Amino acid sequence: MSDFVHDLGRGLAGTALYQAVLARDSGQWDTVATTTATLAGQPVAVHPAGASLYRGAPAVAYVLQTAGHPAYRSALGSLDDALAKLVRTRLADAHRRMETGRPPRMWEYDLISGLTGLGALLLHRGTQPALLDDVLRYLVRLLQQAITVNGEEVPGWWTSDSPSGRTDAAWPTGHGNFGMAHGVAGPIALLALSTRAGHTTAGQLPALTDICRLLEERAHCLTNGAVSWPETVTLDSWINRSPVPARPGRPSWCYGTPGIARALQLAAIECSRTTTQRLAEDALMTCASDPEQLAHVDNATVCHGWAGICLAAERSAADTAQDSALRRVLPSLHSHFATHVAKHPLPETAGLLTGADGILLALHDLNATRATAPAWDTCLLLD
Repeated sequence: MSDFVHDLGRGLAGTALYQAVLARDSGQWDTVATTTATLAGQPVAVHPAGASLYRGAPAVAYVLQTAGHPAYRSALGSLDDALAKLVRTRLADAHRRMETGRPPRMWEYDLISGLTGLGALLLHRGTQPALLDDVLRYLVRLLQQAITVNGEEVPGWWTSDSPSGRTDAAWPTGHGNFGMAHGVAGPIALLALSTRAGHTTAGQLPALTDICRLLEERAHCLTNGAVSWPETVTLDSWINRSPVPARPGRPSWCYGTPGIARALQLAAIECSRTTTQRLAEDALMTCASDPEQLAHVDNATVCHGWAGICLAAERSAADTAQDSALRRVLPSLHSHFATHVAKHPLPETAGLLTGADGILLALHDLNATRATAPAWDTCLLLD
């Protein structure tokens, strides 16, 4: 259990997040106090190799910030110091890598393990705006500074590893990843949400505008008329614009259309790109109402199941008109989620992304008569 105590996605930290949201809404703090005491009772990772938004000290800080209880102020102050040191180290390493012209590893910048996730925590925490600006400047550079791989120019977010995050002979020239959890949708969403919150740096809006254009260009139409994006692409596919599968893949928050479309919608709103915003919303609406795509959903989790799809659709719909098509599909989507939960046992594992806690938190959020306070889903970059 100790390996997953401070794990937000699949461990006790995810349980504490769920309990913290319930406590904020109910005023009953005993349960979450017991869980956070367990978190505090074991050594927490602060080393750059083991700490990220979803693991170690940053994960604990995210939970305590969401809880918002006065009892956690001192602990959060100490965690702020550790977070600042971690972010500065990770940024220095990333900029040194950029100077060499080499492509990044996936964990350098992604939401789960990288600087996008740490930036999301800084945005959520709100106490170190200058450090958040440093992360945003890095992400602007990542999006804007092209690199060369095997003699071909590719975007700066093209990674040297495989989609698994490991070096793999099957992916000799790395890959491009469009997803929210491990790909470019994460940086897009963080830049857009930061802009919405009033945090902007030089080049931020031009970077968002350019990435909107790129995602428009890389969108493809399926045989049923839906619009989607590939989860990952090889170098040959990127350069030659090889045909993508005509049949839809699995919709999901982590890699699929729901997460990508929400990131694109957020960017389009901040850049006042109405056509791009409509493309993103139509893609998500079609995905959320297409039986062929929904047939691929076989679990209820946040990462790649009904919970994540519903949360992405709910947050996206909130940014549309009251009579939008996306809003009209929400009841059916929620019904699919509830039906699955009623027919299948919850996972035996803990955690926000792949465990029972994320499912229960999504059900609580979606059924709430008022918005949960404070917002808890910055770690998903949905809002």
